Amino acid sequence: MHKNKYTSQLHEIINSANTIILGKEHKLRLALTCILAKGHLLIEDLPGVGKTTLAHTFAQLLGLQFSRIQFTSDMLPADVLGISIYEQTNSQFTFHPGPVFSNVLLADEINRATPKTQSALLEAMEEHQVTLDGKTRDLPKPFFVIATQNPSEQIGTFPLPESQLDRFLMSISLGYPDAQAERQLLMSNDKREELNKLVSCLDENELNQMQDQVQHVTTTDDLLDYVQALISYSRNSGLFEYGLSPRAGLALLHVSKAWAMLNERDYVIPEDVQAVLPSVVRHRLHPVDPDATQTIDVLLQDVAIP
Repeated sequence: MHKNKYTSQLHEIINSANTIILGKEHKLRLALTCILAKGHLLIEDLPGVGKTTLAHTFAQLLGLQFSRIQFTSDMLPADVLGISIYEQTNSQFTFHPGPVFSNVLLADEINRATPKTQSALLEAMEEHQVTLDGKTRDLPKPFFVIATQNPSEQIGTFPLPESQLDRFLMSISLGYPDAQAERQLLMSNDKREELNKLVSCLDENELNQMQDQVQHVTTTDDLLDYVQALISYSRNSGLFEYGLSPRAGLALLHVSKAWAMLNERDYVIPEDVQAVLPSVVRHRLHPVDPDATQTIDVLLQDVAIP
């Protein structure tokens, strides 16, 4: 693996993002890992902690076309996918693409839309294509969704079903900044102005090459034994309503490879799996005890590293 070929660019992306999203480097690294793994990212948190800014920041730094949808309860699938309109001038229907036809789609407050509109994204997220009026249209490459979600207890939300949640490779929560980062934020200029001044560190072709390179990160039999042990524990421990699916296991392995690449290695170690596991499984595992808060930590503590 050509470590030096990508290392400087990846570091530049993280360093530049750190100037916009203050005090959240680990979360920024997780978000970039999700992008390198060709996955979609779900950010669940309170309004005003920087979810939208994070999505816009990465689109700018990666040199990608960016679209934003503010989801509301009265939105229709056509508002996301597009619509065919009859043109009298040429007596035929002309397709007008929706905002989903972009490299980076920010689905802001996705759980404020009805399930019908939420499901309009399913095919796009899984197949990277949209089928309308009997015709299939490919989405740009690369394509990924960064969706933000308000806490489910807030008024006017429609919980995402498991089938929709499973389309997201990773889920993170930004949380409040620490005191030092918040003081710096209070003293700094308008972040929207700084965001517009960001210089792209990559182009589409370079990002596609990085994403393809993740496939070449190697794993050992012992590492695979560890991943399988984690999956088995999630199914048999009794802590969760149901365990990780085979697709979730593949997601965990692929994200671990992307994390290893981001950390300048062409092989995966158990610490890579441990670093990304909470973000890969937190939206897939539901504790049997609704009051339990440390179930993911228990999963890591109880499963021994080979």
